Amino acid sequence: MNTMIQTIKYPERSQWQAITQRPVIDSTSLEDTVNNVLNDIRNNGDAAVRKYTKQFDKIELETFLVSQDEITQAQKNITEELKSAIQLAKANIEKFHESQREKEIFIETTKGVQCWRRSIGIEKVGLYIPGGSAPLFSTILMLSIPAKIAGCKEIILCTPPDKNGKVNDAILYTAQLTGITKIFKIGGVQAIGAMAFGTQSVPKVYKIFGPGNQYVTCAKQLINKSGTAIDMPAGPSELAILADNTCVPSFVAADLLSQAEHGADSQVILVSDNEQTIAEVAEELKKQLEQLPRKDIATKALANSKAILVNNLNEGMELLNEYAPEHLILACNAPEEIADQVINAGSVFIGNYSCESAGDYASGTNHTLPTNGYARSYSGVSVDSFVKKVTFQKLSKEGIQNIGKSIELMAEAEGLEAHKNAVTLRLKSF
Repeated sequence: MNTMIQTIKYPERSQWQAITQRPVIDSTSLEDTVNNVLNDIRNNGDAAVRKYTKQFDKIELETFLVSQDEITQAQKNITEELKSAIQLAKANIEKFHESQREKEIFIETTKGVQCWRRSIGIEKVGLYIPGGSAPLFSTILMLSIPAKIAGCKEIILCTPPDKNGKVNDAILYTAQLTGITKIFKIGGVQAIGAMAFGTQSVPKVYKIFGPGNQYVTCAKQLINKSGTAIDMPAGPSELAILADNTCVPSFVAADLLSQAEHGADSQVILVSDNEQTIAEVAEELKKQLEQLPRKDIATKALANSKAILVNNLNEGMELLNEYAPEHLILACNAPEEIADQVINAGSVFIGNYSCESAGDYASGTNHTLPTNGYARSYSGVSVDSFVKKVTFQKLSKEGIQNIGKSIELMAEAEGLEAHKNAVTLRLKSF
């Protein structure tokens, strides 16, 4: 029976890394192509952006900025039901991200020495929103809301136009709802270059956020090398599910397909301690796949995917911590206890009713998450992603007297006489 997802039974620990290998893309020629486009935009600004918009998006644009009339028209085109859905998601995302604001805490480390830290919004940020086969207007909520809460002064958005030079209505509606004032009809590498270097039309920003295809990802990594910060290294979307015989196989299959439909290079992993569960999920995958409009894409993604049979859930969780998935669903008995064992994951969904789509849209958590194993060392986007932490200290006369001698001794031991002198002069002034 063709289950379309490869099943591996009881792999040895030494095999874990090999069997959970992500699809590999040779990026050598990709980097050369992307670098050429970026250099052209750095040197020629809007003219280069126009050239690549015509080449890649098949449309000639005189101006890139979306007009107020276009935004107003988009608002009229969106159904009231969709507006309500977007507003509910916005409220939940705001509620969760508001809780991430940090209060300034003043610490007296020694009598007369006060230290504190302040979160300050990055002044200028750029958001990239794909608009091709899946116009990700939900990502606008995930990026602009924490940016606003963080206090970023300028938030601009780039998204590709269609062949008629229009931007998706839901993207425009969501952008204005969250207070983004400058929306540019620029897609792909040219959007990343325009925001990184600045052009006659597009302001230069200090940090760029947002998902995209392999060209966009490559462009973000290259502009990061030349000094523009990015949210995180990101690759194709991925999902892992830990399931036992208490899961609902149809739910598990639906969740696997929800990620597989993102792109042919997406990957989904099912880990279970129950062979019957894997068989039932595989059967459901076949059934549900037939009904999907994006069936071809999901089928290709399933070719990169695995079902792994393990001895027990603890072993399964160890394997998944090594894999470090972007999304992790725990569809098993006592999922809260298993959740305590999670070390490496972007976002975790606990229990049979916590579908990954909830986090993608409306539960309140952020869906911009580390992929490709970066969950071992990176967090998903949060208010913290949009702020810098600046430290302050204030020493009184008593403070410098209390720690001055120690500073002098340490500076002298490092051979930094001017450092020592900065303290000595103050101590002698009293």
